[in-house]
Amino acid sequence: MTMDRSLSLTMEQHTTLKEHLFPGDGKEAVALVLCGQWHGDGRVRFLARTLLPVPHKDCSVRTPVRVTWSTDLLASALEEASREGLILLKVHSHPTGLAAFSPTDDRADQDLFAAVQDWGGRKDPFLSAVMLPDGTIFGRACLGHGETQSLARVTVVGDQIEIWPCRGPEAPFPEFAKPHAKAFGARTTQLLGKLRVGVVGCSGTGSPVVEQLARLGVGSLVLVDPDRVEERNLNRILHSTIRDAREKTLKVEVLGRAVGEIGLGTEVVPIPLGLHEPEAIRAIAGCDVVFGCMDGYEGRYILNRISNYYSLPYFDLGVKIEATPEGEIRLVVGSVHYLQPGRSSLLSRQVITLDQVNADHIRRNDPVQYEAWKRAKYIQGVDEERPGVISLNMQTASLAVTELLARLHPFRDEPNGNWATVTLCNSQMCLVPEPEGQPCGILGPWVGRGDTLPLLGKAQFAGELKCSA
Repeated sequence: MTMDRSLSLTMEQHTTLKEHLFPGDGKEAVALVLCGQWHGDGRVRFLARTLLPVPHKDCSVRTPVRVTWSTDLLASALEEASREGLILLKVHSHPTGLAAFSPTDDRADQDLFAAVQDWGGRKDPFLSAVMLPDGTIFGRACLGHGETQSLARVTVVGDQIEIWPCRGPEAPFPEFAKPHAKAFGARTTQLLGKLRVGVVGCSGTGSPVVEQLARLGVGSLVLVDPDRVEERNLNRILHSTIRDAREKTLKVEVLGRAVGEIGLGTEVVPIPLGLHEPEAIRAIAGCDVVFGCMDGYEGRYILNRISNYYSLPYFDLGVKIEATPEGEIRLVVGSVHYLQPGRSSLLSRQVITLDQVNADHIRRNDPVQYEAWKRAKYIQGVDEERPGVISLNMQTASLAVTELLARLHPFRDEPNGNWATVTLCNSQMCLVPEPEGQPCGILGPWVGRGDTLPLLGKAQFAGELKCSA
């Protein structure tokens, strides 16, 4: 079976590479990148982690069509790659705009592959990529004996989500997708059909998110939720029925059934587990985009951690309704946080705290101890039940899906960076945007780390990882 291989970078990594590879003199330049990895079901995602630009002065030849560079940097790069379990990527520029590997590139990659294989007996492939003057990147995996395989896609996660798929003829639009193409363009509509989107939490905001993504023609949905339908859920879970409540049907099964009945071709991968389970983490880590539709603090923290480890764009949804026992509404707010790997986090935005995450973790693992510590005021209590109103949930869900479209196909008058957070205040009927903040010092350093033992660097997620690039 042919392995699907792709590459992901952050906007900051891409910008740094472009500045180095195109210094303004019209000559080729080169850089090395060490990449983490995600492996699963015939796919591998390579995740840019460490950038090692080759100084221009260390290149003996630099012309518009060729670069010859000193391999002095190679040994230290391979040592770090071996120590950290990372994969080597070489990326160079084509100032002429040639959108293909040249015969010179082929020979250089074969020579570099031989050097990489000779060093320490490594058997991993290495990656080779080209950046064009407009910033587009395409690449390939060098597998040995002159064999190469094109990367299926290269993704840059920033204020805008750039996805450059492999070249080739596109399938014609199905009839239902033609109006989307008129609104957002053929490219965006084709991209939606290739996306694997994770939705964590399949209740109040999660079910309308799934509904919209399926009808937009998203290629695959990974649904994560351990809970079963109860009668109290019927006021807000789309497609749920009283029969589902009586039979305690899994929420992921309800939504998977509904997407299948819609019949527009979206694949559904149901994961009836909590996000703290290794299987759920790995499934979400293999997505292109993730939506977090959870109330809890621990799950949101884990998802933000996944976003950084696996270089994923993460849309976090939250609805807050405060009402008196008599039904008097005090506050109705829906918020969508767009979170980029390496940038600000739910922690640095003060949406959650580590104390809340810890309290949530204790409540899940030791409810008796949690209640004892809560009574003793050792920990702050966690909101265990919040009001849920379908119209308010659907407003926030729609806002989140529209944010995804805005990142794939920018349509605002303002830059996307001004809308890192958007809050819908129903009390005043207004949208309040907030710009991107300072990078998170806790989660930011883990960008692109990928698969580790233990999983996510936490002993509680320990499990066997399959590494077959």
